[in-house]
Amino acid sequence: MATAEKGKSERIDVRTSAEVKELLREAARGGHKSVSEFLLDAGIAAANQALAERRHFQLSEEQWEAFEQALDRPVSEKPGLRRLLTESGVLD
Repeated sequence: MATAEKGKSERIDVRTSAEVKELLREAARGGHKSVSEFLLDAGIAAANQALAERRHFQLSEEQWEAFEQALDRPVSEKPGLRRLLTESGVLD
């Protein structure tokens, strides 16, 4: 997991309104951080959450049972798929 504590070699520039800048300053002060530290910590947390939501999914009990049934179903022959995967195509 990325953290704001690792070596710093890159820069991120952000433009905002005076009102948003003051809001960020106030929030950072409340956490005894600089605005940069506050933004990095919040950005890293948001990025990790966004990526976790893409990697993990939750199913209801009913959805999980349907998923398991689909996995347990016997394999069926699909001639069109077999042909697609075994025959040469126009780009070969």
